[in-house]
Amino acid sequence: MVARAEAAQATASRVLDVALTLFSERPYVDVSLEAVASEAGVTKRTVLRRFGSKDALFGEAMQRAKTEMISHREAAPVGDVAGAVANVVGHYERWGTNRLRLLAQEDRIPLIAEHVQGGREWHWAWVERVFAPLLVGLRGAARKRRVAALVVLTDVYTWKLLRLDLGLSRGDTERTLVELVNKLEGES
Repeated sequence: MVARAEAAQATASRVLDVALTLFSERPYVDVSLEAVASEAGVTKRTVLRRFGSKDALFGEAMQRAKTEMISHREAAPVGDVAGAVANVVGHYERWGTNRLRLLAQEDRIPLIAEHVQGGREWHWAWVERVFAPLLVGLRGAARKRRVAALVVLTDVYTWKLLRLDLGLSRGDTERTLVELVNKLEGES
């Protein structure tokens, strides 16, 4: 019984790994349960029996990714601008293209829109926590503007612009972001 349960868990984990890879590499509509099953070495029926539907499989795959992402991002040092920027850039180096692909689909697929909105809310809270020393003494609209600026500077689209579109190295991307964040300190 134990061996069977362990084998079933290993199969489910393998299916989730494949699903996460495929959902990261392709638009949602281009990922079929057949493709997931084939690459995981199981049948479509096995995938359906374990996950129930493509939406449910997507949800569990994204939950697995979310767990890894949050673990990484929570390690960002509070009050250390360079450390926080290195953390978020490292996150985008691993997950940036996946996040961009999801953002490009949010207007067409409600499940993705829900996932993306949760990510936006989480990122805002992360910025408030990690950059808390840069928010000291700010209230109301001034505080909201500062948080919004920090959200923009640490957003995946900013990473994309610097890293992918303009071709900056990872180090130069980090240095640029640190310089921009540090310029906010004297403003209110």
